[in-house]
Amino acid sequence: MTAIRNVLFIMVDQLRWDHLGCAGHPFLRTPQIDALAARGVRFAQAYVQSGICGPSRMSYYTGRYVSSHGATHNRVPLSVGEVTLGWHLREAGRALALAGKTHMLPDAHGMKRLQLDGQHDLAALLKEGWFTLVDRHDGHHAEPDSAYADWLRAKGYDSADPWTDYVIAVEDEQGQIRSGWKMRNARLPARVREEHSETAYTTDQAIGFMDRQGDDPWVLHLSYVKPHWPYIAPAPYHAMYSPNQCLPVSRHPAEREAGAHPLLREWQREEVSESFQNDDCIATVRPAYQGLITQLDDHLGRVWDAMERLGRWRDTMVVFCSDHGDYLGDHFLGEKELFHDCVQRVPFLLFDPSAEADGTRGTVDERFVEAIDVVPTILDALGLPAAEHRVEGRSLLPLTRGIATAWRDAVVSELDWTFRGARRRLGHPTGQHHAWMLRDARWKYVHWTSGHRPQLFDLQADPEEFHDLGADPALEGVRQAARERLLEWFVRLKRRTTLTWAEAELRTDRHKAAGVFYGEW
Repeated sequence: MTAIRNVLFIMVDQLRWDHLGCAGHPFLRTPQIDALAARGVRFAQAYVQSGICGPSRMSYYTGRYVSSHGATHNRVPLSVGEVTLGWHLREAGRALALAGKTHMLPDAHGMKRLQLDGQHDLAALLKEGWFTLVDRHDGHHAEPDSAYADWLRAKGYDSADPWTDYVIAVEDEQGQIRSGWKMRNARLPARVREEHSETAYTTDQAIGFMDRQGDDPWVLHLSYVKPHWPYIAPAPYHAMYSPNQCLPVSRHPAEREAGAHPLLREWQREEVSESFQNDDCIATVRPAYQGLITQLDDHLGRVWDAMERLGRWRDTMVVFCSDHGDYLGDHFLGEKELFHDCVQRVPFLLFDPSAEADGTRGTVDERFVEAIDVVPTILDALGLPAAEHRVEGRSLLPLTRGIATAWRDAVVSELDWTFRGARRRLGHPTGQHHAWMLRDARWKYVHWTSGHRPQLFDLQADPEEFHDLGADPALEGVRQAARERLLEWFVRLKRRTTLTWAEAELRTDRHKAAGVFYGEW
């Protein structure tokens, strides 16, 4: 029997890898997250499978690359045929609870085809990706009928839409109510009290869940919506940092020259990027972003205290990660999506309570980790079947337990850019428009479809990724090798998912046993 009985899978939204104290940020205070790193292992080279919430999370939840699960962008449903962590747990008599955000979108067409578009238990589970809801709150738009909205109204926030009117709203010096959608207002505190904010509420839900479990085993996905936009923090976190306590903006004139990649230039023309090319925007948003991170850290301290009170540190594995980063003005960009490390590289901490992991506590592991590794790590920790015929990630427990093992030396991420205005501005019709990143210790190669040239960065000579070598004739051999390796990765994706490997072995060369005798003379 495994010593790990419970799993706390924590994900935050849009947190950059370099915005933690334990990752070297000189001003940002994250003592609780740093304490988790001291208890376990910080994987310093962790990468997501897409720089967009939806596809990134679907890779976290399925253990599969975006090209395999097919939910390539926000609002693209995960196929009803895909299997998530919740189903793997359910097959073992366990459940996957959710407090917070998932960005799950049900496959309405697939459910209708299977006549599962009615209201019953199976339909409800499929709509939520096999999560059992403690509470769901995605926090990107008004959810006036949500449990959080009802809770806010019960606390005295008298509004049909308290999220818009209080959680992401502010009051200026003249007492006028202003919208948090306008980033210029991020310097002001939210109208909601801190203890009623999204971060506080989601933490309350998680602690309440753990309290109710007693000694029954559990798996909880605690999924925070911050520090994702709107970048509105409650007092006192809105004013906790000043602009000179933020990292300097990382950008170079070469990224705006005529020879820059056309897709980069088009992303720089998106409205959010043009806003972040304004130094006042950067000086306003970055301090608020950091305040939201410290608020998150403080509430994680409440989670750690609850685990101490309940004795859960002895038998609970904790995963801490982010679904992607945030440009915040780097590379003359805002938001996310493209393949720079400030978006693709994420914080990733793993606390393994087993005695076998004592030798790695407080260490930093520089080996490449991918989002798809979470599912196999949890299955391994709970002693459940690895589902190798379907899952494309790898368990991280050999790494936390100091077991010698061959490991990957590159990571892959993907982008479906069909849905961006850049596609229209470049004159491309609706269709298949994709890009893939292959990154190893030295090179980052990006393959674009629709006739666009590749990108290439020498990460040893140019760690800030300013100088695109994708058109340098002297490096054609490097690009060709990367293309071949990307093709090798692509052909190894797991497409036969309806049979386990054991079932495939059983069916190999069995035609005569089934009464079929073709080919005999």
